[in-house]
Amino acid sequence: MKDILEKLEERRAGARIGGGEKRIAAQHARGKLTARERIELLLDKGSFEEFDMFVEHRCVDFGMEGTKFPGDGVVTGWGTINGRTVFVFAKDFTVFGGSLSETHAQKITKIQDMAVKMRAPIIGLFDAGGARIQEGVAALGGYGEVFKRNVIASGVIPQISVIMGPCAGGDVYSPAMTDFIFMVRDTSYMFVTGPDVVKTVTNETVTAEELGGAKVHTTKSSVADGAWDNDVEALLQVRRLMDFLPSNNTEGVPEWPTDDPADRVEMSLDTLVPDNPNKPYDMKELVLKVADEGDFFEIQEAYAKNIITGFIRLEGRTVGVVANQPMVLAGVLDADASRKAARFVRFCDAFEIPILTFVDVPGFLPGTAQEYGGLIKHGAKLLYAYSEATVPLVTVITRKAFGGAYDVMASKHVGGDVNYAWPTAQIAVMGAKGAVEIIFRQDIGDAEKIAARTKQYEDRFMSPFVAAERGYIDEVIMPHSTRRRVARAFAMLRTKKAERPWRKHDNIPL
Repeated sequence: MKDILEKLEERRAGARIGGGEKRIAAQHARGKLTARERIELLLDKGSFEEFDMFVEHRCVDFGMEGTKFPGDGVVTGWGTINGRTVFVFAKDFTVFGGSLSETHAQKITKIQDMAVKMRAPIIGLFDAGGARIQEGVAALGGYGEVFKRNVIASGVIPQISVIMGPCAGGDVYSPAMTDFIFMVRDTSYMFVTGPDVVKTVTNETVTAEELGGAKVHTTKSSVADGAWDNDVEALLQVRRLMDFLPSNNTEGVPEWPTDDPADRVEMSLDTLVPDNPNKPYDMKELVLKVADEGDFFEIQEAYAKNIITGFIRLEGRTVGVVANQPMVLAGVLDADASRKAARFVRFCDAFEIPILTFVDVPGFLPGTAQEYGGLIKHGAKLLYAYSEATVPLVTVITRKAFGGAYDVMASKHVGGDVNYAWPTAQIAVMGAKGAVEIIFRQDIGDAEKIAARTKQYEDRFMSPFVAAERGYIDEVIMPHSTRRRVARAFAMLRTKKAERPWRKHDNIPL
């Protein structure tokens, strides 16, 4: 018996070493951790239970039968994050460059199937060179099996992808179908075709970083939702994110203890909005002052900065936040901001996360670039997302809510449950100057008349009370009481049930 146990330990030790000490050293030299080191950091200490440690590939072509490693380039299993069950797979770059084979894919799909059965989140740590070329279509078939399960799990359990090295070819499409993608600066990149292929086909000379690095995907393409400086920070931030997310689409948001009173008053908010309606202010200040303990996990911080998305807690319970940012493009809605917010709203709705919307929007961004780029369809995505949402929706208009953008930003008309406005709110079809120049076009040459008409328009429409008179605003509130009013609204809305007609699925304007 002792011999058998010793042999088991030997086999385990051989599997844990992956591609060997030399390749592990090379991984460390690149500033990267190994697959097992990453899992150890991500999960609670001692909680990881590994599956399929001894699985090996079955390829016999191109001399592969003589080159086998236990685990076949991916480490899979389950564990806990702050006591909550999660499933995980981590590509092992030290074994065949983390490339995907038939058996490698089977290890991942086993974990995916278990995650859906157990209704627990799944986290993938990517560091791989794509499909294993020696296996040909068997590897491609493996990718297809993984992709199909990504789709089946979508909206059922949270799926998180962390890109911690190369992620190329077929490997990029699994992360692309998950809920969130995070990257590590300078050591990770994503692209469908690499720099060499790009050079051959289009004659463009580009580096891997320029083609698909973290900066590209967090600021230009919007493929990634965030990036951090190294493996350790990335994994710790993913742990933090998981504390905001429900385990599945029926369990409800997690609730953590907090010492921050729900009725906390923030007197500084009474002076947040400047007297000059054209002067910007930082909407993040409002978000942080409303959140429990000022804790805000922002999503896509570096992309479409004219809108803010992310998670806070109120009374210990997760709330999704969407907020216009007057500091960037005056908080205007453009195609990028609309897509960013629409995707976030749909995620929250899928997982029963209530949504808090802060509104200061002068309208949609005009111009040929926006119209040619499909602003109508992209703006409709956000309108659609809010309109189909059945989770509790609380909206606070802090200043401008002009034109169609007023409707789009979780107005009462598209499903807002509780809609508040600050006394500084201005709800109208457009700004006073533009409106007067259209309504009283004949008086444009008369400065006095135009000034009088502008004052008249401002007095009538540049306040929240016209909307409040019609019930479109439930209450005009004091800015300093925003946290208390919003927290009470969400507490009241916890039992909300909204029904929709049966349909196979919707047809969002993609």
